[in-house]
Amino acid sequence: MNFIIDHTWDSLPVNHEPVNIRFSPGDGGLLMEVSAPFFNEPPGPPGAPGQPFPGLWDYEVVESFFLNSNTENYLEVEVCPHGQHLVLLLSGRGNAFQQGLPLSFQASINGGRWTGHALLPWTYFPPGVNKMNSYAIHGSGEGRKYEALYPIPRDEIVEGQKPNFHLLEYFRDFHLQWIMGDEWVQPDSDLWPATH
Repeated sequence: MNFIIDHTWDSLPVNHEPVNIRFSPGDGGLLMEVSAPFFNEPPGPPGAPGQPFPGLWDYEVVESFFLNSNTENYLEVEVCPHGQHLVLLLSGRGNAFQQGLPLSFQASINGGRWTGHALLPWTYFPPGVNKMNSYAIHGSGEGRKYEALYPIPRDEIVEGQKPNFHLLEYFRDFHLQWIMGDEWVQPDSDLWPATH
């Protein structure tokens, strides 16, 4: 399944080649492939490629969120053209109870574009995923750009509103079975105890 991020968070068209995210079956998880323009702004984070980096959202990044809208449990995956990543498990809007989980992720920069491949283990997904959204961020200061697969409609934006990627009501229908097949059953995970 292919998804193209061609609008800003507030529903304006992007002014560059859009970010493309592809999901497909992987070995023990969901394969997430990113193909995106490389802005190199801001410069890469000072962490080792292939490792989690706290606060990665302050850099050039592509993010995908996978939500169970009934429990508000969701997985957030952030990947960066320089090779760092950040995985968060959240229970309730913006409430991360685990972050910095390991991730098999490789990125490469080729001129003005970058590609990334991440394998998201099934155990990271909350049971009953039924919604998703994806985002892309780049730029610095006043020039920082926030883009969304499913943005907030123009007529719902209030004066002074800022980008917020945890507005779960704007996520849209998504089921892992769409990729894995109708008969596929999501494996159990001990990362999502009943208390969450």
